[in-house]
Amino acid sequence: MAGYIRLRQICLVASQLEPVISDIAGIMGLNVCYRDGNVAKYGLENALLPVDTILLEVVAPFQPGTAAGRFLDKTGGRGGYMAIFCCDDPDQRGRHAEKIGVRIANVIDHAPYHGVQLHPRDCRAAFIEFNHTDGSDDILGPYPPAGPDWQRSIRKDITQALTGVEMASPQPQALAEHWGRIIGISVTQSQSGEPELKLPNCSFRFIKGASDIMSGLRFRVSDVAAVRDAAKKRGCAVSGDSFWLGGVMFQLAA
Repeated sequence: MAGYIRLRQICLVASQLEPVISDIAGIMGLNVCYRDGNVAKYGLENALLPVDTILLEVVAPFQPGTAAGRFLDKTGGRGGYMAIFCCDDPDQRGRHAEKIGVRIANVIDHAPYHGVQLHPRDCRAAFIEFNHTDGSDDILGPYPPAGPDWQRSIRKDITQALTGVEMASPQPQALAEHWGRIIGISVTQSQSGEPELKLPNCSFRFIKGASDIMSGLRFRVSDVAAVRDAAKKRGCAVSGDSFWLGGVMFQLAA
């Protein structure tokens, strides 16, 4: 498929927004840039934190019968909820997805923002969304889901970047190929030999796991030990240079 594609946003889901959002902000040294009242119509509340130019979002259901609530029930709170990509033509990518048997679940049209969400059951592991905002070909340009001044909330003193997403599956190669077909990227191999999809600003690595889930996020931080200690102080389960929060493993590297 022609045109650019970049990771724009990762969405996690929690049964309640607090203390997850406060823990992420406090441990990772991130600021909340926006809470979007528009998600209330889906029975959700949310908060977004910029990690450099990638947005990390947490959503939580406040009423029964939401898609996010069903996701929590099905997964027991394990796994990331959505991978959101910016591109120049979301509709073209939606049509391509339908051709390979992946249904469109929802189209969001709030000018200047236009998004096409694919059916999570067909994507496997997590929702995929493609979106475009008029005037946002600059990665630091407008992005309405993150609010009018999201760029002002970027902090880099503790966390510099979200560098990778880890996807787990009983068949990691097959899941990588499936996501590669949807996104339009060829599968390569990571340095450690796993199937990988490399985007300009992030990579998706596919590992062996019990079920199809978005299992981890990798971050580049200024001081791994300090972030790990902050996670311990907030009661997170820490293992090596990783800790469990918001349904995924936060993996730290300098």
